[in-house]
Amino acid sequence: MNKVELLRILRKASRGNIFSLEIPKNTQEDGRKMEEWAGELQKEGKIKLRECVQRDYSVYLHGIMKYAPE
Repeated sequence: MNKVELLRILRKASRGNIFSLEIPKNTQEDGRKMEEWAGELQKEGKIKLRECVQRDYSVYLHGIMKYAPE
């Protein structure tokens, strides 16, 4: 998975412009990478994160999709 694929997953999971998604992870490093990519997408202005929670086996992301051309 990379940043672009994460954005595609968030678009599919969104209802209107709000998304709430729990993504399974294999290792702690996977979770840190997903959190880093979400932060980069937020800096680029494509999403606005309200919540990013690392759980034992997943990463929970909740936020708002901003305009992002496909």
